[in-house]
Amino acid sequence: MTANDLDWWRDAVVYQVYIRSFADGNGDGVGDIAGLRGKLDHLARLGVDAIWINPWYPSPLADGGYDVADYRSINPTFGDTAQAEALLTETHERGMKVLLDIVPNHHSDAHAWFRAALAAAPGSPERDRYVFRPGRGPDGAEPPNNWESMFGGPAWERVPDGEWYLHLFDVTQPDVNWDNAEVRDDVETTLRFWFDRGVDGFRIDVANAMIKQDGLPDIVEGVNDEQDGNHPYLDRDEVHEIYRSWRRIGDSYDPPKVFVAEAWVPDPERLARYLRPDELQTAFSFNFLRAAWLAPDLKDNITEAIAENDAVGAPATWVLSNHDVARHVSRLARKPETGRGYWLDDLLDLPADFTLGLRRARAATLLMLALPGTAYLYQGEELGLPEAEDIPADQLDDPTWELSGHTKRGRDGCRVPLPWSGDAPPYGFSIDASPGVGGPWLPQPPEFAACTAEKLEADPESILHLYRDALMIRKAHPALGGGELTWKDSPEGTLAFTREPGFTALVNVSSTPVSLPEDAEILLASGPLTRYGSVPADTTLWLRNA
Repeated sequence: MTANDLDWWRDAVVYQVYIRSFADGNGDGVGDIAGLRGKLDHLARLGVDAIWINPWYPSPLADGGYDVADYRSINPTFGDTAQAEALLTETHERGMKVLLDIVPNHHSDAHAWFRAALAAAPGSPERDRYVFRPGRGPDGAEPPNNWESMFGGPAWERVPDGEWYLHLFDVTQPDVNWDNAEVRDDVETTLRFWFDRGVDGFRIDVANAMIKQDGLPDIVEGVNDEQDGNHPYLDRDEVHEIYRSWRRIGDSYDPPKVFVAEAWVPDPERLARYLRPDELQTAFSFNFLRAAWLAPDLKDNITEAIAENDAVGAPATWVLSNHDVARHVSRLARKPETGRGYWLDDLLDLPADFTLGLRRARAATLLMLALPGTAYLYQGEELGLPEAEDIPADQLDDPTWELSGHTKRGRDGCRVPLPWSGDAPPYGFSIDASPGVGGPWLPQPPEFAACTAEKLEADPESILHLYRDALMIRKAHPALGGGELTWKDSPEGTLAFTREPGFTALVNVSSTPVSLPEDAEILLASGPLTRYGSVPADTTLWLRNA
């Protein structure tokens, strides 16, 4: 086994599969393992090194599967364990790895442990697996503290005997108590269960939110505004002990297993702490995702992420979209205003130019894939999919819609089922739809007709072919993947960097065309040059150096 086999994650391109919306193999309108198995050749042709599958465990699906009722089984909606094991085999046969999702901060309220906790008395061992507390006030009718749910509203729910339980997310997602040894042991059992079946690693959901401060103090505005180790539940230093334990488990396998943290920690120095040599291998650089489409902002975020990761010997991990944020075609269709958010609700009041958004998305993709480290692609971005911005209110599924009092539409727009073929819904998503099935679980917008894999396959200039070409060159070129980056002087509003041996990337983020470097040999371009041979706005070039 070579060092590259062991360190494949240092320069991998990983494709995220939101399984409910990838492909429906049994015609019930919901994506499943059978559908994914049928599309593995699409992913192999794309050229990715691994796939990451969002939670496929038994769940009431109150929060898209992140409300897990049993971590060591498969949701019957998606298939069964035998199908999962077949998928692992078939993916590995195509030379791709498989990462699963682990949700360690909370369970579903349908989990057997939580049902036992509700049936048990206050102070019982069953309740100690979760965060139960008496309420405040003379009759305990007030929540134990002022914490709010990430989805809106209070983070506490009262049960009939008067105690309250903590849920940092939906009310159906009670937080577990990481001071409880049973909780820690159970998650470690889950890791080994899937590792023993051939899973290559895990993406860790809300990796920075598991530990709660003793006493559960109120959040104080102006004091707890930052994640600096003193926030009552975000990025607390005690969380690193957990990941050292997990790393020991992963390293006990041959080859070692891999972890990637979803940790929305804005300070790159604190994010890098998750990546020390005895902790996790990788963590998403979300500051890059949030960067404005402006050259200084992009450069600063890239430079910071690389420097902080280099300090602990870890690769940077880049991402443009995922199942929690508006698709980057739609984000980039708006003005590049610093400080705007990344959910659809942050964007709806801004005018959009989706032709511009697609052009910028192509340029952003080549920028990301030229950077050192690993990259994650979100399903459908290779099709240039925009956000579905006008899903009817009565079909919204994200709990954010209800918990915000119908003021925030939430994340459904990036989770709409993929279009594979045809000119009308379900666009090949559901094969041989079952009688009585009304269509995919979320409605597909009319503009998806122009974005089907079938149509893009037939167009050599399409974004699908751009992704394939980029990944092919990235694998073949010795400068790409891992390694170093050196910034070059370039005109205002542009980015330019070299990677050795013999590679330059030029990104024009300005509104003015810029000249092509002398003697430049183009390897790949995100879009055509001007008729005068210059690089137009919102275009990235990959160049071969002499």
